[in-house]
Amino acid sequence: QAQLVESGGDLVQPGGSLRLSCASSGSILRFYSMGWYRQAPGKQRELVATITYAGSTDYGDSVKGRFTISRDYAKNTLYLQMNSVKPEDTAVYSCNAGYYNSPPVYWGQGTQVTVSS
Repeated sequence: QAQLVESGGDLVQPGGSLRLSCASSGSILRFYSMGWYRQAPGKQRELVATITYAGSTDYGDSVKGRFTISRDYAKNTLYLQMNSVKPEDTAVYSCNAGYYNSPPVYWGQGTQVTVSS
């Protein structure tokens, strides 16, 4: 079992930066991969970024070059650094974690990011 709790969502102006955090109740070393997804009102949930235990990363096309996923094993926390944000980045951002060769098992409750001037 694991609980994931996101934080860091806020109102930010276009072109600004924000860092989201996803704290795990237990060690994140046991997870094969962790990731961030987002869902805007009226839209399907979409991939933002994922990272494997080996450090391999993958990003959605709309955030490549602007967002960076990382994790801190000592703090059992996953991060999403968001730079050069755009209004279309407005969404609820959720983190997840999963094991090898399986879909994500654990999900956080989400944190709201709003990009607006």
